[in-house]
Amino acid sequence: MDIKEIQSLIKFVAKSGASEVKLEMEDIKITIRTGSESSSESTSYVQQIPMQHNPMMQQVPVANEPAPAVEIAAKTEASEDDKYITIKSPIIGTFYRKPSPDKPVFTEVGSVINKGDVLCVIEAMKLFNDIESEVSGKIVKVLVDDSSPVEFDQPLFLVDPS
Repeated sequence: MDIKEIQSLIKFVAKSGASEVKLEMEDIKITIRTGSESSSESTSYVQQIPMQHNPMMQQVPVANEPAPAVEIAAKTEASEDDKYITIKSPIIGTFYRKPSPDKPVFTEVGSVINKGDVLCVIEAMKLFNDIESEVSGKIVKVLVDDSSPVEFDQPLFLVDPS
């Protein structure tokens, strides 16, 4: 979360009339207090919380069982997708393929894209963020439906760089 997003959050809370809002995410904790009885100032606290890395869990050996046909098909599909570059979501929000409801989509399957082209928009906290391509190539697959929520690092597009 950058400073502009924090400032807009403070303004939003001040206008909403809420007396206190707490927001906790993985790496940041924010408390915003407004309209206290002794003063009319708004106070905000930003505290960085260190990330804790969990040690990798050891896998328990499992008795050898014949693999189902579904897993074999999935492995074959995964090996075909290995030659493609996956474009992932840099933020949490709502995924949109169009800049507005009455405009055409940014990219279609089969579209040739260049580095820096806008592929989609992700809305987070009422801010619309253009997601630009970091690679050049051809869109092979769109992995998310329009107007769907997306998580951080969720795959959005498959791109053939050749």
